[in-house]
Amino acid sequence: MSTVQVVFQPSGKRGEVEAGKSLLEAARSLGVGIEAACGGGKVCGKCRVIVEGGHFEKLNLISAASHVSPVGETERRFLTEEELSRGYRLACNAFLTGDLVVTVPEESRSTKQVILEKGQERRIELKPAVKNYTVTLPAATLEDFRDDRERLLAVLAEKTGLQNLTVDYPVLKELPKILRTEDWQVTVAIWQNREVIRVTPGQRQTSLGIAVDIGTTTLAAFLCDLNTGAVLAKSSRMNPQIGYGEDVLARISYAVSEDEGRTKLQRAIIEALDALAAEMTAQAGFVPADVDEMVLVYNTAMHHLALGLDPRYVGRAPFAPAVRAPLDVKARDLGLHINPAGNVHSLPVEAGFVGADNMAVLLAEEPYKGEEIKLIIDIGTNGEIDLGNKERMLSTSCATGPALEGAQIAFGMRAAPGAIEAVEIDKDTYEPAYKVIGQAQGAKPQGICGSGIIDVIAAMAGAEIISKAGRINGKLDTPRVRKGESGKLEYVLAWAQETAIGRDIVITQGDVRAVQLAKAALYVGAEYLLEKYGVSHVDEVILAGAFGSYINKKSALAIGMFPDCELEHVQAVGNAAGDGARIALLNADKRREAARVARQVEFVETAIEPDFQQKFMEAIAIPHARAQFPHLQ
Repeated sequence: MSTVQVVFQPSGKRGEVEAGKSLLEAARSLGVGIEAACGGGKVCGKCRVIVEGGHFEKLNLISAASHVSPVGETERRFLTEEELSRGYRLACNAFLTGDLVVTVPEESRSTKQVILEKGQERRIELKPAVKNYTVTLPAATLEDFRDDRERLLAVLAEKTGLQNLTVDYPVLKELPKILRTEDWQVTVAIWQNREVIRVTPGQRQTSLGIAVDIGTTTLAAFLCDLNTGAVLAKSSRMNPQIGYGEDVLARISYAVSEDEGRTKLQRAIIEALDALAAEMTAQAGFVPADVDEMVLVYNTAMHHLALGLDPRYVGRAPFAPAVRAPLDVKARDLGLHINPAGNVHSLPVEAGFVGADNMAVLLAEEPYKGEEIKLIIDIGTNGEIDLGNKERMLSTSCATGPALEGAQIAFGMRAAPGAIEAVEIDKDTYEPAYKVIGQAQGAKPQGICGSGIIDVIAAMAGAEIISKAGRINGKLDTPRVRKGESGKLEYVLAWAQETAIGRDIVITQGDVRAVQLAKAALYVGAEYLLEKYGVSHVDEVILAGAFGSYINKKSALAIGMFPDCELEHVQAVGNAAGDGARIALLNADKRREAARVARQVEFVETAIEPDFQQKFMEAIAIPHARAQFPHLQ
């Protein structure tokens, strides 16, 4: 098979790729992140790139539009004639025939900056699984015939009372040299009071661990001092699996249908975890090998894809996971470059798509310990909902899709500089006022993120630009409402001259529908849990998730994201799953608590309910076809 040279800008990454490969495949092979909401299925139109033409002397390469396959019908559905004339192509549908220079525009980059997921300040009782002990051993002599391992374990037993300790094999290999480096004084890291996972010469004060919330869209990580509980650094980034599919079903399909698909998806997550560990330890003055433990939380599909488990049966009825119990895996077995003997702990999966991330949310909020009935909605691409108190807990999952996070939206984007994050619309003039992330630093609108999506749909409904059914009113006397190139009505949120992309940013009829479907899934999930529990109202509504920390709760209620309630009883707690992961990292007892609670929570499968379709169709209306919302008045 012949090969061609491809250069991706602005990253500058280049390499040889087999002729006939798509630009999306070429990007993946060279480590270039391109948005591909459908995983390359040619149905989302997000993987927009620009094919450059000319002789690039510094690159020693001639690039031309003729070096890729002709424009297909799929691309003509998503790209305007003007865009096609400027060299725009869909990376999934353009196939290499010659050398090429390709520019990935800002809106198509899956590695662009994201807003760090924030959690709450929480008091955590410190009982880490890894504990350090500094000991001094008696030197070996001709009279003392004990081996180095036996000598170490005897001193540890005397100091800690721990018996029958094991020593990790790679640690044992280096033990003789380490014991003699600092005149027999060493610091020993012991995991769960049963295994020696590190021996360091002299005194070692700090013990490090990392907690990570692996979301379908975003990874949020926290580097913690296990001795003090302090967060030494934190970081977040896009889930690199987005290049293989925006939602978990697209990724499961890729994992089981493509050659080495499962391996590629796992490798993408492991490399991202390594990058986060390197970034955070550098910020705190350490190296990744200093990290002794990692706690991971994720939904069931991401759990399988990150651990390399076969995910195919999670994606089909009855949605049985390979394992529900908590897991402990050596870092080296996953290919992570922290302490090779370090442990990677996964909290238990509950059922179906309700995963370890939901268990982390429960650990953080502890509804199972109180009298008050709480409704907890973890908003994300895979929504998860809990209801209950110490008497009974119910949970369910909702296939909300990524619309609430800015995907499946014509001008949707992640919460990054240039994203419209808040919107108001004048009810008389229909003119919008919006806030842009990074506006103070000069950022102009590039698109709209999740919080902005909710705001604009609520504002359009409030101004009667859209009806209760979600239809755009084409009879309004305003240039803001018009027919787009598709012939369907749209609302112009920002004119081209205001934007950084030189195009009008619009809300289409399809955008409104995508939000309706997403919010209906959440509403129906909450509605079923209330019915199963036998209550009509709750004491508190908790909105969790990175999206939940920025949401305008009045806008969320206005579109019917959850049943009517008093707004003062609605609380946004941010990344509760990340908080729960930190709690499990810093207190090993909480892992046992999680395992117990996970078996007590009753899972409700809403999709099999006989009246599901009727409830769902009613919930699509804004805010609802039948339910009353007196607290919106």
